[in-house]
Amino acid sequence: MNYTIEQIENAVKSKGYVWFDGANDYDVNIIGVRNLAPGKVVTNVFDDTITVSYKANGEWIFKQWENTTDPGKRAMLEFTNPLGVARLVEGQYRGSHQIGLHKGQYQALTQLSPLKVYRDNNKNMIYDENKTEVGIFGINIHHAGEDSILVENWSEGCQVFKRQEDFNEFMEIIKQAASINGNSFTYTLITSNDIS
Repeated sequence: MNYTIEQIENAVKSKGYVWFDGANDYDVNIIGVRNLAPGKVVTNVFDDTITVSYKANGEWIFKQWENTTDPGKRAMLEFTNPLGVARLVEGQYRGSHQIGLHKGQYQALTQLSPLKVYRDNNKNMIYDENKTEVGIFGINIHHAGEDSILVENWSEGCQVFKRQEDFNEFMEIIKQAASINGNSFTYTLITSNDIS
């Protein structure tokens, strides 16, 4: 899906969430959009969107990339947590992430403060939303492979870029933002139904 900055801003504000208005350069709005078109069935594809909106030298900049906000097929079947695989609950999480190492391997946005997740352990390939848990689970924002086709277990709650090249572009913006405004980032997850 392709969105406009106005659609994202309006959706965020309509939920009563904070929209960083660009008073500071690189005061980034990181917004994930979960695609509800498939319903609750596991698609195992990167059919969601992650966006970033910010001002630089007084001008708004808006970027969007393919990602997944949902765990894939392998994650739904092979989770190790007895409560089930994690799937991030929609909401705004202030100061939730910072630049750190994803699994000790490369720089990404790593979970800094507690997040709320759904837990699903029945392996029926339908996302359940009747059990939730709040905590630090390593719900990071990272990339899959160079250009991944299937989600599988790239996401077990994480927000995952389909393409490494897109993620690298995102991280350049994030590093610039951290150098100006500090290493703390808010992540907001909305749904396609929130956008008009």
